[in-house]
Amino acid sequence: MSATWRNWARTERCTPALSIAPKTVEQVQLAVRRAAETGHGVKPIGASHSFTAIGATDGIRIDMSNLRGLVSADAGRGRVTLWAGTHLWELPGILDPLGLALANMGDIDRQTISGATQTGTHGTGLGLGGLATAIVGLTLVTGEGEVLEIDESDRDLLDAAALSLGALGVIVTITLQCVPSFLLRAQEGTAQLREVLDNYDELARSTDHFEFFWFPHTDTVRTKFNTRLPESAGISAPSAFARWLDEEFVNNTLLEAVVNVERVVPRSIPTINRLINGVSSVRDYTDRSYRVFITNRRVRFRESEFSVPLEAVPHAVRDIEHMISRKRLNISFPIEVRNAASDSLMLSTASGRESGYIAVHRFYKEDHRLYFAEVQAIMRSYGGRPHWGKMHSLDSAYFADQYPRFGEFAAVRDRLDPHRIFVNPYLDRVLGA
Repeated sequence: MSATWRNWARTERCTPALSIAPKTVEQVQLAVRRAAETGHGVKPIGASHSFTAIGATDGIRIDMSNLRGLVSADAGRGRVTLWAGTHLWELPGILDPLGLALANMGDIDRQTISGATQTGTHGTGLGLGGLATAIVGLTLVTGEGEVLEIDESDRDLLDAAALSLGALGVIVTITLQCVPSFLLRAQEGTAQLREVLDNYDELARSTDHFEFFWFPHTDTVRTKFNTRLPESAGISAPSAFARWLDEEFVNNTLLEAVVNVERVVPRSIPTINRLINGVSSVRDYTDRSYRVFITNRRVRFRESEFSVPLEAVPHAVRDIEHMISRKRLNISFPIEVRNAASDSLMLSTASGRESGYIAVHRFYKEDHRLYFAEVQAIMRSYGGRPHWGKMHSLDSAYFADQYPRFGEFAAVRDRLDPHRIFVNPYLDRVLGA
């Protein structure tokens, strides 16, 4: 079966020669070997939530939807092995009965566990790494069609495979180190942009998970401080109506109506942004961790995100503010700022450095090109590393300078995919041929 594939943000599409949905590891092996024999490439596809063409192929597309769910659990060690096509939104149903949870999450749970980890999905919190840092083992079908079990006994190989952009093979299972289930106290409010930037390092270290959203053309931000609590602390969550009003009506229904108006009348954007900031909600509640981490986002948008050294965050945000003013851009979507611990993964955007993340967005019906190009230029000046699943135009020559273990990863790639079964134009650009 072959069908045109499109990603969620409507930025990429392709038409594979063949699309299959294997149910076993052996069927994945057969697909890889068949591709090698016929000269086709192979790319697995999960939720199609990447903004880049990282999963695009005109060869064989592997639909991972039949490889979902729990493979095994070791509750005593807090570890679970999952099929790679398992979605993040399915994890609470798997982990909760075991008394476990992910240590950290981003704010969207539509991705598969393999897609999220392979592109470097992260949450926020200087004491925690991105999602891929929780991987302690995985099963990989290499470019030779061999099944390779990778675990902590070979730390360097795990550092390459846990976040490898799909360049080393088809991941079929992932073993995660989880933590005991926990609650989060969420304190959401507003603050002055200048005060937040002047004290960014202190704020980022003041709580377990800190982030802020800044609507361009305003001088205030929305802040989120999330504090980890044991389950014995008790839940004090918003009512179902209050949650629907804030998270569904305001963040989806009302937001989509507003950005459609702004698209037609761009000069209204600064005024509307100031109005939105004026009615920002102030909330203080406690709930299960995944219910606090996750936000339901139905309004389609396009996104670019870069990590920079933590100390560069205030400077980079101020540069974006000045650029928007200088270029007279009207930007409706907020800028999101998060952070993460340094880690050892070869292609992690936080590899070897404590990092801040700055994400910019545009409504998918708007022209994002000038805004994203200007932001990218600013981020480059601070040694920015783009999220692998979000929009950018940088190439392997740049990354070879930015990632201290880039050469090590290239050597592993040569060993596991010597005939480049897993290439596509995106990987050719960011990793080289």
